[in-house]
Amino acid sequence: MSRPSALGTVALACCLACGLAGCAGTAGADDDGRVDVVVSSYPLEYVAEEIGGEHVDVANLTPPGGDTHGLEPSPQDVATLGEADVVVHVTGGLQAAVDEVVEQQQPEHLVDAAPLADLPGDPHFWLDPLRMAALGRDLADELGEIDPERAGEYAANADRLEESLAALDTRFAEELAPCRGATLVASHEAFGYLADRYGLHQVGVAGLDPHVEVSPARLRRAAAEVRDTGARTVFFEQAAGDDVARALADELGLATDVLHPIERVAEGDSYPELMEANLAALRAGLACAA
Repeated sequence: MSRPSALGTVALACCLACGLAGCAGTAGADDDGRVDVVVSSYPLEYVAEEIGGEHVDVANLTPPGGDTHGLEPSPQDVATLGEADVVVHVTGGLQAAVDEVVEQQQPEHLVDAAPLADLPGDPHFWLDPLRMAALGRDLADELGEIDPERAGEYAANADRLEESLAALDTRFAEELAPCRGATLVASHEAFGYLADRYGLHQVGVAGLDPHVEVSPARLRRAAAEVRDTGARTVFFEQAAGDDVARALADELGLATDVLHPIERVAEGDSYPELMEANLAALRAGLACAA
């Protein structure tokens, strides 16, 4: 499908949604007393459920195991966005098709996490627990504005989430302290915020977009950059396969292991569990002091 046709489809869906539901929607709790929150990826869903608790209905446009990068909103998705009391999204290109719908609809209550994603071109801010806590605070403020009777509960939930994520950050900092300066070699360059927070040097083979095919020249450049770093492991995303990681690992005689960017999340997985698994993989796979 050509780009103009895709844009036309989104525009038509927006018009249908406006006709059926009114694009701006009516902010505040619904008849059942719950606030409708629409999010565009799993990390945002996790925060919304933690902050809103039983007082929100959270709809995630990306289904369990779905491709965050390649999400194309259906007409039903567009209608869902139009009916939302609050929309939580990361603008700026991670999900360009969702960006277009949000821009056209102009939700009255939009929590845009883009300011938390301040590394050039890298939207994966949620791999830094403290940035996730900041999103929780922003969402609590927004929910409190449209549902003032429960503003105190939302703020208390943000406090609890912040405490939990601060404890997770402390564990990462303490356990990765011997690894400061180590090279984190990843097939998908999604770990910039994690590397920045804990003093690691990320080398990504496939760049920020896991769908871009890695050329032999890029693989050679990555091998040259990694060869003398003391790296022991090439990390890959299980959902994307290990072909690139295996090719680089075989060339350099390194091991491979899974590191989760927390994008394609299977049903039943959770943010804390995936981050704990990432910590264990990093502690085992990085070149760290004793």
